Amino acid sequence: MDATAINEPGRDRSAASITLEDVGKTYPDGTVAVGDFSLEVRAGELAVLIGPSGCGKSTILRMINRLIEPTHGRILIDGRNILERNPVELRRHIGYVIQNVGLFPHQNIRTNVGTVPRLLGWDRAKVAARADELLELVGLEPARYAKRYPHELSGGQRQRVGVARALAADPLVLLMDEPFSAVDPIARGRLQEEFLRLQATVRKTIVLVTHDIDEAVRLGDRIAVLGEGGKLRQYAPPAELLSRPATPAVADFVGADRGIRRLAVTPIRTALNPSGTAGDKPTVDAGGTLYDALAAMLASDVAEVAVVEDGRPIGTVSRTALFEEHSHETHPAS
Repeated sequence: MDATAINEPGRDRSAASITLEDVGKTYPDGTVAVGDFSLEVRAGELAVLIGPSGCGKSTILRMINRLIEPTHGRILIDGRNILERNPVELRRHIGYVIQNVGLFPHQNIRTNVGTVPRLLGWDRAKVAARADELLELVGLEPARYAKRYPHELSGGQRQRVGVARALAADPLVLLMDEPFSAVDPIARGRLQEEFLRLQATVRKTIVLVTHDIDEAVRLGDRIAVLGEGGKLRQYAPPAELLSRPATPAVADFVGADRGIRRLAVTPIRTALNPSGTAGDKPTVDAGGTLYDALAAMLASDVAEVAVVEDGRPIGTVSRTALFEEHSHETHPAS
């Protein structure tokens, strides 16, 4: 087995950086799917690729695990060039989650989750234990779900199994291609919530492709907005992307209501008045966002809410402070 960078002993192997250097893909008929694309994803970070249909975001994802071979450029995982590795062994150490999951219909859920560990030669007891551990982690009780088959699960449950399978061999990198788009909006919101909880626990390096700007803002540590031919238009944290879009094209893509979206990713403490008094004002948690404060104000028809931490008031946030925060939004140059 190839045990280079991905399995070096003696280091924290929970996550790895990903670097793309002038990576491109041109097909034999001359079609340029991706031009010269460069991106750095830090270890433990969740980077989102988003852009219009046909901009090359899924192609970029598949080049990272060599399902598509790049025409030129370098792709590094923890500083090692993946093009110098055996592609089959490489993929066994990269988790991959796709839109329709791709579970094996004739295998039960425990067997599905244990697919990669079995390929890596783990013994049967270890595979079963790991599968049950991951099912617990994604919120599917093994005693109830492990022996079921994919057709016996809902779409959202199958998607959770897909995530568990991708994590089974404890990969350094997780690639996700439209992972939640095939489920209904309510289930999608719950899956996103569970996924954020899961990422807080496992802290993998994740590259996620989506067409949904709200999903990108909710999940991403940084968001890469792509244009035609895989051109990188902007790569920034959600709040920066929404408040300072680099070009008119990026501004159009993230939408005219980006100010509201920005409130949803801005910590409530940024507008906190620590000298404000709670009184009988509605309360919001200090760990929330400015959007939570605005929602509480609108629900109670008030101009100010109290902010609490561990049940203790620590100040207030006013509607005026929200508008001031919103006014910091800048407009791209024409």
